Amino acid sequence: MSVFVSRSWLMFCPSELVRYGKVALLGGVAVLGGCQKQAPSAPPPPQRVDVQTIHPQSVTMETSLPGRVDAYEQAMIRPQVSGVIVSRNFEQGGEVKAGQQLYQIYIAPFQAAYDQAKGRLMEAQASATRAELQLKRYRGLVGPRAVSQQDYDNMVATTRQAEAQVIQAKAALESAAVNLNYTHVRAPIDGRIGRTLYTEGTLVTANQAQPIAVVTRLDPIYVDVNLAAEDMLRLRREMAQGRLERTGNDAVVSIELPDGTSYGQNGRLELSEVTVDPSTGTLVMRAVMPNAERLLLPGMFVHAHVREGSDPRALLVSQKALQRTPKGDAYVLTVDDQKKVHMQMITVGRSVGSSWLVTSGLKDGDRVIVSGVQKAPPGAKVDPHDVTNVTDEAR
Repeated sequence: MSVFVSRSWLMFCPSELVRYGKVALLGGVAVLGGCQKQAPSAPPPPQRVDVQTIHPQSVTMETSLPGRVDAYEQAMIRPQVSGVIVSRNFEQGGEVKAGQQLYQIYIAPFQAAYDQAKGRLMEAQASATRAELQLKRYRGLVGPRAVSQQDYDNMVATTRQAEAQVIQAKAALESAAVNLNYTHVRAPIDGRIGRTLYTEGTLVTANQAQPIAVVTRLDPIYVDVNLAAEDMLRLRREMAQGRLERTGNDAVVSIELPDGTSYGQNGRLELSEVTVDPSTGTLVMRAVMPNAERLLLPGMFVHAHVREGSDPRALLVSQKALQRTPKGDAYVLTVDDQKKVHMQMITVGRSVGSSWLVTSGLKDGDRVIVSGVQKAPPGAKVDPHDVTNVTDEAR
């Protein structure tokens, strides 16, 4: 049996010896297998990732809370006597001073009542004087029995009765004077007065339910915010552990207006409520804000940023580096000195700007992947590049 071997095949296989006796025949046709070995493919280069090196830093701690503006002082003015309004002495929406007259109620009946009470006092005083003089005369006559002891005792009682009538008349006169003064309706505080529905000729009654005017003090002004009870506990715990350094005796508060702009002036946290609302689990914190331009008005909703203090050893990680397991546990991907990727479970607290405050799981010098996490599974080697300015762009 003879086998023909192509010269061209030998050229492709110069390192092989052709063994004629080992050539297989299939269906009468010589089939020669290729003998060229495939070269192994080169491994892909490490994926480039951006990493953030974690270092402790001093961070000002803030809590952003929705709040409502409330008046510093507000007086609901109601008439103390009944009568007809004869004049209104203020401009609606204007500023008024404490003691300024706002309305005048028809004064004639109250002036008459005052004059009548004054006359009764004078009459009672005259009776008391007459009784006192009579008692003095009886005192000198009772000794030589020119006046009986019974007459003298009756005169003593009459004198005391006259003195009591004087006291009652004085009280009636003071009451009449108070009612007379109430006809001049005055502002009890400084502030801005609102609109009124009562004009001249309107009959008002004493202690009516609807106020005839409202005076509100707008500078300074209160901002009330609701703080969750767990946040209050966290703040106290961090203060006790020394993690937060206060910037002063009172926490600083800044305001964000409803249109998203900054109020531009800082206030201070004055007090916090002593009880927690059981229906919401929050307690009210009250801030005092300057309001010279009357920009903040009662009832307005704002966002208050409460500056609690500073954490001198805070560890921050970019929000876009944080990932979560199907159970919701937080973790990040870190790169070691051999450029190998590791999965690191962490615990985070609040958000600080575009970062998360890490409470456990990371230490000084750890390198966290902030970009390219999809191409860097745990155990893979990567090409890390340090970044300094980490933004909130999507991964």
